[in-house]
Amino acid sequence: MNEALFYDTLRQGLWISAMISMPILGVALVTGLAIGLFQALTSIQEMTLTFVPKLGAIIIVFWVSMSFMTERLVSFFQDWIIPLIVGG
Repeated sequence: MNEALFYDTLRQGLWISAMISMPILGVALVTGLAIGLFQALTSIQEMTLTFVPKLGAIIIVFWVSMSFMTERLVSFFQDWIIPLIVGG
């Protein structure tokens, strides 16, 4: 394996990991901002108020986007990693 192929595979793997994590990170960000705004407006400073809804939103988005994540990972391994292993 030459250097260019190694770095291209690494770049593609990092891109896939960023693409897979975007739905979960986006929902965590939006939920955290909404709850933070709610806490600032109502002066409620409860620690579990930020944790529980954010965790629930992350679990729901993970469950909904699991097929997308699996499809991307499987296609990455079938298109990039397995041909590298088989090809030597």
